[in-house]
Amino acid sequence: MAGKLSEAVAGVYEICDYIQAHGVVNQNISVSLRDMQAESFLNFLLYLAFSDGSFSNEDRAFIKEALGRDLSQKEAEDLRRARNLTPDGYAKLIPLSVKYFVLADAGRKIKRDRYKNKKAKQLTQVYRMFGEEYLSGKETQSDAVIKNLTRYLIALDEFLKEFGLLGPDQRTAPVRQKGGTRRNTLRNRTDADANTGSSAAVYNGGNNNGRPGSNVNPTAADSGAAQQNAAASQNTAAQYDDEPEKTAEELIAELNALIGLKSVKEDVNSLINLVKVQQMRAERGLKTTNINKHMVFAGNPGSGKTTVARLLAKIYAAIGVLEEGHLVEVDRAGLVSGYIGQTAIKTQDAIEDALGGVLFIDEAYALTNNKGQGDFGQEAVETLLKGMEDHRDDLIVICAGYTDEMEEFLDSNPGLRSRFSKVIVFEDYSAEEEVAILKSMCRKQDYTLSKEALETAAEFFTERCTNKPKTFANARDVRNYLEKAITNHAGRVVTLTGRKATKKALSTIERVDVENIVL
Repeated sequence: MAGKLSEAVAGVYEICDYIQAHGVVNQNISVSLRDMQAESFLNFLLYLAFSDGSFSNEDRAFIKEALGRDLSQKEAEDLRRARNLTPDGYAKLIPLSVKYFVLADAGRKIKRDRYKNKKAKQLTQVYRMFGEEYLSGKETQSDAVIKNLTRYLIALDEFLKEFGLLGPDQRTAPVRQKGGTRRNTLRNRTDADANTGSSAAVYNGGNNNGRPGSNVNPTAADSGAAQQNAAASQNTAAQYDDEPEKTAEELIAELNALIGLKSVKEDVNSLINLVKVQQMRAERGLKTTNINKHMVFAGNPGSGKTTVARLLAKIYAAIGVLEEGHLVEVDRAGLVSGYIGQTAIKTQDAIEDALGGVLFIDEAYALTNNKGQGDFGQEAVETLLKGMEDHRDDLIVICAGYTDEMEEFLDSNPGLRSRFSKVIVFEDYSAEEEVAILKSMCRKQDYTLSKEALETAAEFFTERCTNKPKTFANARDVRNYLEKAITNHAGRVVTLTGRKATKKALSTIERVDVENIVL
């Protein structure tokens, strides 16, 4: 099996553990989602193998290499009959494991999902890769195999489409409404399959007595494997659990504690207060004002725009404006494709990823500063505007970039000014603020600056903030400066041994480490 496919399959199994660790899988199921999906892959490959009416040695070798299952001709035929792996039988079924992937994504079951609710799409892509790999290994490609493969992949895509997981033109209704019909329908259908053992359920791995619709009854060895996977799932949960959620007050305090950005913090706090008051009015039955929460962050690089956007997303989630509060950061390359018809899909995918949070578009002016023939930036803007309208309650878009260029961006399309009525300007940091940022970065990495090193750094940033060369980048300059200082420090202390290698020596940046640094 090709290395790329092997990695993709391993990735699916990791996602299975991730889904199970977050409590999506029905507790009545006695096997892990990982084992369930492995059986689903086996069913799929047997379905393909028998498409031309036989199970060859070639088929046996492929399944052994792909899944580690060495099936004899009789075992394969018995499984085919028991599981109804025929074009008219299997092709109409959606495996229970796939349903749990879709439930996790369409139901938004995992908060701050590290897979951005694209787990089901990733799974169906692996089915497609399996089919392509299987076909490429055949000496003669059977029309029946190609037909059945296409038929099943279409069935999987149609199922994802039903729950809004395949792109802009395939969504028939919102899927993010709390308690929405489609979300509950999927949960009900999935739980029913798990409890009754429908024909979509997984089968007893390798048990020839298994029938379509029978519940899984693992052997003692299977139970041991299930217990090991359960333990793995618990470890996965510990690995992926987010840090304890902070309250709105804690997050606002974190925002206000940022170095500099005085006017920015005033603007953001005013906006937060306005939103909170409107919520209070709604709770008391008073009329509310519709607040446009989309905004433009204008300023030079490194001035804190992304940091503030990330905090704002979390704050809005903490006060109930957003469901998840995550930040999806993209630029032109993340929205625009070089092929006709693909930009709208690419932009919609970014919007889907950001639902429940903030879509942060860096250097947004790059979408509109080239209006020549063959440029699809305007298509991205139009798709974005439509997405903002369609998801006005669960999406905030922040466009960022240089101040002058962002003004041109807002003038490039009649709909942009009205959608982005709030422009927050991020001023450059002063030399004193950059030195304060440097000291803060040092503390976070267990470094300190000697008095002489601090004096040298202050002189460096005073000169840089005064002259502002073309490469001036505010806090990014500070980060790059510290990285070079740490590298110089490491080269100086690496030879220290014994008592000379003290904590102080290993953590103190001296003047010699920072002098002559060039950015």
